[in-house]
Amino acid sequence: MPTLPLTSEAIAADSGFRIMLGAMWRLSKGYRWCPWRSPYLKWRIETYSGLHAERITAQDFWSFAWHNRRELVRFLRWADRMDAAGKQRH
Repeated sequence: MPTLPLTSEAIAADSGFRIMLGAMWRLSKGYRWCPWRSPYLKWRIETYSGLHAERITAQDFWSFAWHNRRELVRFLRWADRMDAAGKQRH
């Protein structure tokens, strides 16, 4: 099976996916197999998008994540940098 060359886009996409997956794992504690039921994630989606938290379905959750994936990855990278900077101070 031929392998595809690693491009900067492929590496960035993989990095974004890993960041997103790691954040999803941390933020959906107690709801890891059904993150769309997490009150915290529903609240975050509600405050960002205006969707009512109590009406968010699995389809809404994944649609939101897919359509906002670039903004979500950008935010998560920023949050990682801020976390790292805070740890360097202490």
